[in-house]
Amino acid sequence: MSDLKVTDRRWWAQATSESGEVEEKPETRPSYVVELEQKLAAKDEEIQRLIAQYKSASSEFDDARARLRKELSKDVERGRRSLIVSFLEVLDNLDRALDSAPNSADPFVAGVSIVRQQFLTTLESLGVKRLDPLGQPFDPAVHEAVSSVPAPAGVAPNTVVGVVRPGYLIADDVLRPAAVAVSA
Repeated sequence: MSDLKVTDRRWWAQATSESGEVEEKPETRPSYVVELEQKLAAKDEEIQRLIAQYKSASSEFDDARARLRKELSKDVERGRRSLIVSFLEVLDNLDRALDSAPNSADPFVAGVSIVRQQFLTTLESLGVKRLDPLGQPFDPAVHEAVSSVPAPAGVAPNTVVGVVRPGYLIADDVLRPAAVAVSA
C-alpha cells in the first residue's frame, strides 16, 4: 500500500456534513501568507482611517474658505459704503454751492449743476437712492431729528417739515439718515 495522501480542493467536490454545511479543512496555506494577509488587512484599516481624516480636514478647509470669502465680501462692502458716504459730503457741498448762487443762468452755475446731476447718476448706478422725506411721518430708522418746530396749520405732529441734510439708502439699508426738522 502507498502512503500517498490526496486532498481534493475543488469546491464542488468538498465533503458536506449531514446538515448541508461544508466541512472545514485545516489551514493549508503557509504561515507567512497568513501573516501577510493580516498585515494587509491592518494596512487597509489604516488607509480607511486616513481617508476619513482627509475628508474631514478637507471639509473643514472648505468651510473655512467659505467663511473667509464671506468675511472678505463684507469687508469690501463696508469699505465701499464708507467711500460712498465720504462722497456724499462732496455732493452736499455741491448742493450748498448751487443754493447760494445768485444767478442760475450763469454758465459756471450751470456747469456745477451738470456735475451735480452726473454725481447723482453715478450714485444711482451704484445702487444709492436719495431720500425725500419732506411731508412724510418721522421714522427714526431713516431720519435724524435735528430740530422740533411747532406744527403748522394742517400738518400732523411728528411729520417732517424741513430737511437740513438729505439721507441716502443703498440696497434698502440706510447709508446716511436724513437730518430733518419735525413738527411737534
